[in-house]
Amino acid sequence: MDEVIRVKLHSDVVLVRQVGEYIINSGGKRLRPALVILSAGVFGYTGKYHHNLAAIIEFIHTATLLHDDVVDASELRRSKATANALFGNAASVLVGDFLYSRAFQMMVEVNNMRIMQVLADATNTIAEGEVLQLLNCRNPDVKEENYLQVIQYKTAKLFEAATRLGAILCSVTPAEEESMAAYGMHLGTAFQLTDDMLDYSGDYHDTGKNLGDDLAEGKPTLPLIYAMKTGSEEQATIVRNAIKQGGEGDLQAVLDVIQKTDALDYTRQKAEAESSMASAAISSFPNSNYKECLLQLATFAVARNY
Repeated sequence: MDEVIRVKLHSDVVLVRQVGEYIINSGGKRLRPALVILSAGVFGYTGKYHHNLAAIIEFIHTATLLHDDVVDASELRRSKATANALFGNAASVLVGDFLYSRAFQMMVEVNNMRIMQVLADATNTIAEGEVLQLLNCRNPDVKEENYLQVIQYKTAKLFEAATRLGAILCSVTPAEEESMAAYGMHLGTAFQLTDDMLDYSGDYHDTGKNLGDDLAEGKPTLPLIYAMKTGSEEQATIVRNAIKQGGEGDLQAVLDVIQKTDALDYTRQKAEAESSMASAAISSFPNSNYKECLLQLATFAVARNY
């Protein structure tokens, strides 16, 4: 898959190569593309297209990161300077566009209308999720169900697409495809909920992010939503004001509220429930190393510290 990425990342435009290679090689987990390969392996796939589809998924994910960091004005990702911090916002947005369009060129090469439909729908849903998140920024009145919708659109949809593609490659039954897609959706939701939790409990050296980065951007994530819902009026006011102001000045006060309302425990429980549903979705599939890897990933989603 990395070889496919290297070949397809090539452009005669030097800046496209520089930005693309920088972000692709910045130490990501390669989790989403791995899901394509593992899900295809569950059904015994022996063809050649799984690496191409895995690279497509990684290109789409990378494009969203480039655009995300510009929208959020982020300067750090995985302990490294973001592409926009190094190359500027314009270059990041335009190279993100290049990665999207290259991904669609690669979809055409696979020559499977069903696969193109899944990827086109996923990319559109992700864009909707980005806009929903933008609308939610600095809004302390976001409800839990609204935030979960953002997660499902913005993050979990690409996980779902990755696992669904592996199933489609193997021409499985509709029920098997839906089970594998459900695994991806629940896994992606568990991952994002864990990220939400780590934003208020993780260590910089593990996560590559500063504590409270989401708060600095005014993002009302689940720990904050739960803290406002269950805390006292005074505690809720502290969190509401911090979200509206989008600053780190109140971080310690917010962390105290989160701790006293057990908001991180609640978020962890929600992530564990999603992880369990992911594992249950593929429980009927035959045992194999591929299935075992998927089950381990479901555990890793909530046990990790980065």
